[in-house]
Amino acid sequence: MATGKKLNGTLRAFIERQPLFFVATAAAQGRVNLSPKGMDTLHIVDDNRLIWLNLSGSGNETAAHVRENGRMTMMFCAFDGDPLILRVYGQARVHHPRDPEWQEHGSHFAPLAGSRQIFDLTVDLVQTSCG
Repeated sequence: MATGKKLNGTLRAFIERQPLFFVATAAAQGRVNLSPKGMDTLHIVDDNRLIWLNLSGSGNETAAHVRENGRMTMMFCAFDGDPLILRVYGQARVHHPRDPEWQEHGSHFAPLAGSRQIFDLTVDLVQTSCG
């Protein structure tokens, strides 16, 4: 297992190859919310920041949890090739279509029906394991 404070070129390339990723958040009380995400809804801003476009279709616990405490974990796992699990821990902010940040961040994504939020994750910790 390796840990660090930011993504590197190898980990960024790994993320870009994955067709699916997972997002987990939790409030101070209650259950952890864990959701699969995919399509072309993830953008790596730099080694310390990821943004992803959230689409409607399920509950909205992620936004509620982020507003409460900002904690978010993203997980990427290899579906082929060498085994690898990558967890990216950090503090997130949520931006809605009415927010000024929406235009800036939204330009990284193709228009998709049901676009409702963009989450902006600042990386605190990066951790890998072989699965």
